[in-house]
Amino acid sequence: MKTHLILAFAALNLSLTPAFSQAPAQQPPIITVSGSAEVKVAPDEIYLRVGVETRHENLESAKRENDERVAKALAFLKASDVKAKDVQTDFISIVPTYDNNASWTKPVTYVVRKSIEVKLTKIESFEGILTGLLTNGVNTVHGIEFRTSQLRKHRDAARAMAIRAAKEKAEAMAAELGVKCGKVYSITANDWGGWWSSSGSYWGGWSGGGMVQNVVQNAGGASEAMDDTLSVGQISVSATVNVSFLIE
Repeated sequence: MKTHLILAFAALNLSLTPAFSQAPAQQPPIITVSGSAEVKVAPDEIYLRVGVETRHENLESAKRENDERVAKALAFLKASDVKAKDVQTDFISIVPTYDNNASWTKPVTYVVRKSIEVKLTKIESFEGILTGLLTNGVNTVHGIEFRTSQLRKHRDAARAMAIRAAKEKAEAMAAELGVKCGKVYSITANDWGGWWSSSGSYWGGWSGGGMVQNVVQNAGGASEAMDDTLSVGQISVSATVNVSFLIE
């Protein structure tokens, strides 16, 4: 009985070996192209990151002054009709500093830092809010970020434009070669953008192949100046696709 089982297994193993030893199928003839698109958008959100830093040889004094400054800044934002949900204190630190020429056992001063992030949806209020914060306790500007609240919509539009650009390029190439562009064999996509930022230092350490066809579309209207000293301009939302088409 055992002899028959061993022989049967050996025969089965030999019958399967040729199937596994076959060479992989060759890739069919394809045309590979890339398409890129950029949508220009007027920002409708501004993220403002500011901070309050105080120093004093006495810890309680440094902390008290910092608390007073932050409270003054928050009171200004509330009086300016900035919604509470759009204001966040996102970083707090207390750091002792020492005299390098003396023992490091006793701090010379204490540095207290707090950061505030503000989301503004009224773009025209930006300059007034920033100026008001700097005169109401804030003494550091970490960064300013212009964004669009319709990021998904504009990314979808940019991606669709990039796909059309790639398809047109592939069809033009196929026509020049005297062949026909068939079904899609493979596709990859990448998108980015949707904001523009001007950032300083943040406390806490924030910190296929072929031819390309580009398309640019203005989706946010013309750039509008807010006043004589500030223009928000436009931000870019971009997408790139790499597509391979079968050659018929």
